[in-house]
Amino acid sequence: MPVPTDHIKTKRKTAKETAFNQLQQWIIDGTLYPGEKLNDLELAKVLGVSRTPIRESLQLLEVQGFVEMFPGKATQVTGIERDSITDLLPPLAALQALSAELAIPRLTEETIALLETTNERFAIAVQTRNYFSALKIDEEFHQIIVDVANNPYILSMVESLQAHVRRLFFHNSIVLTKESIEEHNKMIQLMKERNGLKVSAIMRDNWLRAIDEFHNLKDEK
Repeated sequence: MPVPTDHIKTKRKTAKETAFNQLQQWIIDGTLYPGEKLNDLELAKVLGVSRTPIRESLQLLEVQGFVEMFPGKATQVTGIERDSITDLLPPLAALQALSAELAIPRLTEETIALLETTNERFAIAVQTRNYFSALKIDEEFHQIIVDVANNPYILSMVESLQAHVRRLFFHNSIVLTKESIEEHNKMIQLMKERNGLKVSAIMRDNWLRAIDEFHNLKDEK
């Protein structure tokens, strides 16, 4: 039979990538809870890999702040510092704001259309209070802009910080509100107008507002 030459080739993940992604996800969603001790042999059996990719993954997770390693003693999941949102969001806001500005010259009609449809999906998720879905779609929206900006250093740093945002969301430190829907719309309109300075400012405010909302929610409890 003729072999198609235009099919999309999927990138095969290494054992380390597979282990790292799964362990990170388990830490983010609380499957591996804060303070839990991790046994590399047990994890290797569960994930069907050798101990080497597990150990390498745990080293990467330590660099990212998801685990603590005590040589000769134990490796455990780091605790949740809900107030860390105050430290986490400002650098992420700055990177996202810069991405929005850098994306302006690279924008296409297809990108604008994708942002519009993504925000429509985000609006539905927020309005129906499907906040888990809303978080994922909100991340999609911002990732489109980061990808278009096409800066590998920003991409790497945003990816690391965004993982901590997900973890805080699962532990109820981040609230998604209807204000974000309108802010996304403003960003899209400013991008159409090629107004990099204003879209950068709106993007920064969009992220930093979550800090005030967190503290307001905390005060109400």
